[in-house]
Amino acid sequence: MVQYAHQPALVENDRLMKFNIVVANPPFSLDKWGADEAESDRFNRFWRGVPPKSKGDWAFISHMVEAALEKEGRVSVVVPHGVLFRGAAEGRIRQSMIEENLLDAVVGLPGNLFPTTNIPVAILVFDRSREKGGANESRKDVLFIDASQDYLPGKNQNALSDEHIQKIVDAYKARENVDKYAYLATFEEIKKNDFNLNIPRYVDTFEEEEEIDIYAVQREIEQLENELADVRAKMAEKIKEAGV
Repeated sequence: MVQYAHQPALVENDRLMKFNIVVANPPFSLDKWGADEAESDRFNRFWRGVPPKSKGDWAFISHMVEAALEKEGRVSVVVPHGVLFRGAAEGRIRQSMIEENLLDAVVGLPGNLFPTTNIPVAILVFDRSREKGGANESRKDVLFIDASQDYLPGKNQNALSDEHIQKIVDAYKARENVDKYAYLATFEEIKKNDFNLNIPRYVDTFEEEEEIDIYAVQREIEQLENELADVRAKMAEKIKEAGV
């Protein structure tokens, strides 16, 4: 996969092969992914910009989007969370894809799901049917789902149950706000956030702490102190009886 920047594997008649569905879990933040060759890419996959030499995440994403059929292809890619908010060249590519109306959803997943990394990851869903002339051209919002708290804990690796997966699928299909789980953001909201896709900016998962009744706590402390004094008195009596 490191050589794909100048030698993509799926080529036909000297053109990238196009697919209606593209799914991948590429290497995270790959170093030396082929940035030098990308500058003169004959397939013009990096016209939005060339990602940093030391982080190939948006290079893989750019390749996948260009390999999806125009006006109908969809892309799902697993990424580290840095892809959602890093700036410079990555930020410019991310902004361009959002402005092109390609991004459909951002799904945050729990950590330790994969044997190769224990960090939390996200899934980016791009839908080229949102392009001008596509069936979903009128869709301008982006769905954010925070599924990071739903998992089956394991000794060495966590997992998603069928119920967890179905919950994500149902939320994606419904495209509605779900308290502390999903939020449908407008383009204007994302633009206001400088095209930062960090999920907590959109899905509020804050849990208010239960209000503490300080008077009840004080009464409990006084009761415990009285019980402790009673125990100490009984202990002193036993020690006296034992002649210690």
